[in-house]
Amino acid sequence: MDGEHFALSGVEREREKLPPIYTSSTPALGRGAKQPFPSLGTFISTLSQRREAGGRGSAGTLSGTLSSTLSSTLSMRELPPICCDVRQKQRVSIDTLPPEVKAPFPCDPIIPLRTKTTKDFQEDMERAVQTGDWREVREFYLTTFDSFVEINAAFKREANGSFNTIDDSGVNAKFVNAVYDALLSTPQDIQKSVLKGIINSLLREWKGPRSKDDLRAYFILVQNPQYSSTSTYVIYAHLLRQIAALSEADHHFLVHWLKKLSGRRFRQLVERLLQFISTRLFPAEPDELPPLAKCSWWIPSATRVLGLFNAANSVSSPPIMPFTDFYNIALEHIDFMEQYRTWQSHGNSNKFSFCQFPFILSTVVKKAIIQRDSEQQMISEARQSLVSKVSRRQRVDMNLLFLNIKVRRAQLLSDSLDELTRKRCDLKKKLRVTFVGEAGLDMGGLTKEWFLLLVRQIFHTDYGMFTYLKDSHCHWFSSWKCDNYSEFQLVGTLMGLAVYNSIALDIHFPPHCYRKLLTPPTVPCDQNAPVGTATTTLDDLQQIMPDLAHGLGELLSYEGNVEEDFYLSFQVFQEEMGVVRSYNLKPGGDKIPVTKQNRKEYVQLYIDFLLNKSIYKQFAAFYHGFHSVCASDALMLLRPEEVEMLVCGSPDVDMSALQKAAQYEGYSKTDATVRCFWDVVLAFPLELQKKFLHFTTGSDRVPVGGMADLNFKISKIDVPTDWLPISHTCFNQICLPPYRTRKELKHKLTIAISNAEGFGLE
Repeated sequence: MDGEHFALSGVEREREKLPPIYTSSTPALGRGAKQPFPSLGTFISTLSQRREAGGRGSAGTLSGTLSSTLSSTLSMRELPPICCDVRQKQRVSIDTLPPEVKAPFPCDPIIPLRTKTTKDFQEDMERAVQTGDWREVREFYLTTFDSFVEINAAFKREANGSFNTIDDSGVNAKFVNAVYDALLSTPQDIQKSVLKGIINSLLREWKGPRSKDDLRAYFILVQNPQYSSTSTYVIYAHLLRQIAALSEADHHFLVHWLKKLSGRRFRQLVERLLQFISTRLFPAEPDELPPLAKCSWWIPSATRVLGLFNAANSVSSPPIMPFTDFYNIALEHIDFMEQYRTWQSHGNSNKFSFCQFPFILSTVVKKAIIQRDSEQQMISEARQSLVSKVSRRQRVDMNLLFLNIKVRRAQLLSDSLDELTRKRCDLKKKLRVTFVGEAGLDMGGLTKEWFLLLVRQIFHTDYGMFTYLKDSHCHWFSSWKCDNYSEFQLVGTLMGLAVYNSIALDIHFPPHCYRKLLTPPTVPCDQNAPVGTATTTLDDLQQIMPDLAHGLGELLSYEGNVEEDFYLSFQVFQEEMGVVRSYNLKPGGDKIPVTKQNRKEYVQLYIDFLLNKSIYKQFAAFYHGFHSVCASDALMLLRPEEVEMLVCGSPDVDMSALQKAAQYEGYSKTDATVRCFWDVVLAFPLELQKKFLHFTTGSDRVPVGGMADLNFKISKIDVPTDWLPISHTCFNQICLPPYRTRKELKHKLTIAISNAEGFGLE
């Protein structure tokens, strides 16, 4: 076997002469003339001749012969390019070889033992900084990143331990962090040697199925901080390409290892990937990166690896970082409709589209896709109507381009329901509202007033459609039974129209409601197929009925005699319009006692009854109303939280952004009253800032597009200064008397926003 080791080490020396990256068109310098690769038949013939000449040789002879032949073969062949399917294309099955040749193939490499610890390395770094002698540190970095085997030798907690579980990567995270934290402060030649070693590792480790040690090496290499520089993007791209091409099972391991990273490290890696994608799309200098046509695989590879981080974030409880931090704002400036059309045509096939990875698309992009998709459907319908009228030589009325709603204030709800029912074919057209008997053209204010008045009336507790739950501060569907659920459909239609017309509604549904709204995300073709029936957990009930959820949790953890102490059966009772009704959770439930053995089933059936079955008809009508407006494949791109943001706006209030976007009428931004106003508002605690926003706009949330989309206006009103401020929520406007002092303005404004009722409509 000494000959074999000698031959292989010769190959390694040859590979060290390789330049960092070369293509098939570039000659490999310093490797000698390229010789023809021997065929399998030639290889077997040579082996047979040598065996006949020497008689029946021992296993050692065979091994030496094979090692010699393989060594010469390896030294003569070019390394394959780095690509996702190179392993499948280059691998020769061992089953095609005769039995006498199979045994000598080497097993997985044995990882050498390295004894350097985190403390040893830190002492080496301190000594190098003090003395200027970097030889020991240089040797460590040069050796460690020379191959996947050496990476495992340095950072694996036990050199030859298996660590084949998703729960433990086997990596000494403290040592990895110390080595990478120190890397950028080392001399440039050391940093370059690390990059050279990574290049050689990526070129060298291409062959054969991936072992867990290979995955560990990828897991360690992707954390290298050097990839923040665009000068390393070529190397980074090849690393990402190899990680993206791993099998689904390998990705499963990486996802669970990634979620064990510290929050700070995890965020750094996500931000690095997002920056890589943004820079590849919009490089600062035209010649900073290779032409996009020659490296079109960069962005798909990076996005797929980012998907692993998103998956790791999703399976972590709680999430490592908010899902909104995976948004890439740069994608708001690309042709995202082209991306959407590609996704519609090819789905999740090999044709890449950012829509295959919706976590990277911001809510702004998703909202724009939904609106433009609906507009295209509306334009198509309007064109057909115009062509039809022209062909029949009828007079063309431009009103057919709008959804015209005419209502009486005294009959607001019934008129709105009638109008939307009669004009359900026009729901995707631009909304225009007229109040009967009132002059005025709808420039947006009347539309918003219509929404606000309707929502206030529908969600009033006296109306009975929804129940307000004080403990969770949200509304939930009433379970009373009736023959007509059209009003629930109206609420769903209103929500869809609000999304399409960029109106933020002051609606307080729990997050589970929006998950039900996306179950399924598109209306099924089968009219009898169930809709809105989402899987439920105790956490979902906690959002809506926290006291009941706590009680059920106590039942699940109770150590005593459940049957005798709780005396429950698989029957529940519910009050509907003042009448208490009983329901069996399963056939014969009133005769089945709840025991320690079946209590989990009882809890699950009870939660499903409360959140799905008892309100199925109400929610189904609500679901169909929403999807009658937002019938778009783009809904499949949305998370439940994003649907909530589209309907109600974002809960993140930034008054500095509102100040920058504010408009003035009768005042200028340099007037003393305006300066005092912003001093007061910016100093308000968050609770008062939300009350102020509600007072002036009718909602304490911000539109998806940000504060700029509010078109907020501060107007001067010539009244005595003992008057309170007045708001016009339909126009997002506040009228301020010319208060003379900051103290006076703060006192009057605080009274106004703290005592405003309803929506502050004037």
